[in-house]
Amino acid sequence: MASRFSAFVLVSCLVIASSHVHVSSSAHLVKGLSWSFYKNSCPKVESIIRKHLEKVFEEDIGQAAGLLRLHFHDCFVQGCDGSVLLDGSASEASEQDAAPNQTLRRTAFKIIDDLRKLLDKKCSRVVSCADIVALAARDSVFLSGGPEYDVPLGRRDGLTPATVNVVLENLPAPTENASEILAALAKKHLDATDVVALSGGHTIGRAHCAAFQGRLYPTQDPTMEEAFANDLKGVCPTTNSTNTTVLDIRSPNLFDNKYFVNLVNREGLFTSDQDLYEDPTTRDIVTSFAKDRELFFEKFILAMTKMGQLELLTGTKGEIRANCSVTNSENPDLLASVVEEDLESYAELK
Repeated sequence: MASRFSAFVLVSCLVIASSHVHVSSSAHLVKGLSWSFYKNSCPKVESIIRKHLEKVFEEDIGQAAGLLRLHFHDCFVQGCDGSVLLDGSASEASEQDAAPNQTLRRTAFKIIDDLRKLLDKKCSRVVSCADIVALAARDSVFLSGGPEYDVPLGRRDGLTPATVNVVLENLPAPTENASEILAALAKKHLDATDVVALSGGHTIGRAHCAAFQGRLYPTQDPTMEEAFANDLKGVCPTTNSTNTTVLDIRSPNLFDNKYFVNLVNREGLFTSDQDLYEDPTTRDIVTSFAKDRELFFEKFILAMTKMGQLELLTGTKGEIRANCSVTNSENPDLLASVVEEDLESYAELK
């Protein structure tokens, strides 16, 4: 398994070596972000994250999709502030309790926690959980065969999760059509090309039957290719099936442009996917990405850079969480360590 993954990464790196894109000259950065934010405080932050993820993906490349999705679900709801990582309590729900987030991979949360601990050992607590999520998403794309690109850093962690209703209002549903998704994401200053490019993240990952069963039962969606629909009915034989299937039938673990080829062939899984090809506003964009992988990579990077700057906390806003799943004010371990440090300092002064 290890040798196959190593060979896969090597081939991917050779194929896309010319695809590394640094967009600092063309991208507008939110105040507080920088391309070299941790240059002095944690200069090896990116290499630490990448080396750990290489080990993770050597065991299960499927985790890359989980980490990429985590970044999407964080940024679309009250901005890229790591709030999706916050656990709920007995008296208060968290973003994770909202239906769209209940299928986020639990392993993805653990990977972020593991990265938090690794970075603390190397640099102490200077890197935010929100930045860890953003870098993990970027490396998930690259290590799955996608483009290499730079990520501006300096995000701070939010102090409160969004409510369940806010999550539902801000995360596009797989049952929505193209016009609905375009209208929703236009409010976040993402244009049609951005929307189609970001949807290309579905070139990796899996989906639960419940997310697309409405296209199969009781009446089959006429925009779905017949053989593809029959295969899906085999995976999801009933409307209450708990099975899953790949999002991209051509190259499910490779980050490429085959997702768009699927759409052209009417083999998109979700309504939100397939309708990008059916809708005249986005059809030409889908077709151009299906024909030109490098064009898709270029537009995906630009869209990810824009999405990664939605409603950020920077500077003195928010905090740097010691534990990504709880705020510092609710972290008893952090309080205990602070008290212990204060007692040690007091002893040294006596």
